[in-house]
Amino acid sequence: MAELTLRCSSCGRTPAEWAWRCDCGAPLDFATDFGPDGPAPDPADFDARDGLFSFEDCLPVGPNVTLGEGMTPLVDAPEWDASFKLEYVFPTGSFKDRGAAVTLSVADELGVERVVEDSSGNAGAAIATYAARAGIDADIYVPAAVKPTKLRAIERAGATPVRVEGSREDVTDACLDAVRAGEGWYASHAWNPAFFAGTATFAYEVALQRDWTAPDAVVSPLGHGTLFLGAYRGFRALYEAGWIDEMPRLLGAQAAGYAPIAEAMHGREAAAGDNDAADGIQIREPTRREQILAAIAETDGDAIALSEEAVERELDALHARGFYTEPTCAVAPAALREYRSRGVLSADDDVVVPLTGSGMKT
Repeated sequence: MAELTLRCSSCGRTPAEWAWRCDCGAPLDFATDFGPDGPAPDPADFDARDGLFSFEDCLPVGPNVTLGEGMTPLVDAPEWDASFKLEYVFPTGSFKDRGAAVTLSVADELGVERVVEDSSGNAGAAIATYAARAGIDADIYVPAAVKPTKLRAIERAGATPVRVEGSREDVTDACLDAVRAGEGWYASHAWNPAFFAGTATFAYEVALQRDWTAPDAVVSPLGHGTLFLGAYRGFRALYEAGWIDEMPRLLGAQAAGYAPIAEAMHGREAAAGDNDAADGIQIREPTRREQILAAIAETDGDAIALSEEAVERELDALHARGFYTEPTCAVAPAALREYRSRGVLSADDDVVVPLTGSGMKT
């Protein structure tokens, strides 16, 4: 099972067995760089019937656990002068199904009997659902104030929700206590490298749907960087294989008051404010902070913080145009407007924006 060997992203150490992080405290990644090989196939002949697992050669494991997820629509959005990728049409209504499908496929490959995850909602619902598909028990640690619709999705999948009072960081701490006590395999959307292998398929699909061309930029929500880093890794793999000619700029959208990447790039004042609408990205200490900053630097990207008012206005605009998304999702098209206003993007730039979560969960 050499393809599941891990390596530390910081010190380069290779653990003897699967671990949730390196002894030095840094996140682990796969020791193998998965990506396409050989010449790019004709898009018209590419068989996409297996969804995201159509890119199995770019993944660490085959479709052990799947619900047919992937190949979400890429549609024109003329009012935004962009293309929207409708990630909210996944089985559980969120892009997190990309990571969950691959993570639970790895868990199944390793013979895991119980997984644990901490989540504000979408990742927990995805892990619970795919664990149910795999016949694996799951405990999902959630904030005490989690939205009832997301809690119900976890419960109906047969997982056990563990409600934790306090901050989002308190939820993670409680989950990690369980991991250290040996109460489950950590299926974390922030730490587990399998999750990022899954979200990298976003980039493969975008490139395929555009006949193996990359957009000028991708504007996406940015909390732990689950989709942001996945997109970076996917586009980088395609670029290194020669399937696309250039890397897109990666532009992050953070919630004001929870914007450590924007703060690192532009100072504390640029990250200040309050945004309770975008609750899905209220992350003050992203696990892979240095990797996010490196991806931004390599792609001439950026990260900005959006106010609650901007997100709510954008949410209304999305709904009025038929895109029924949840509030956190609106942070990315709101950021697109701001990036253009600041001159970071021009009106002629070719931009893709993922719409990440369904309004059916709100």
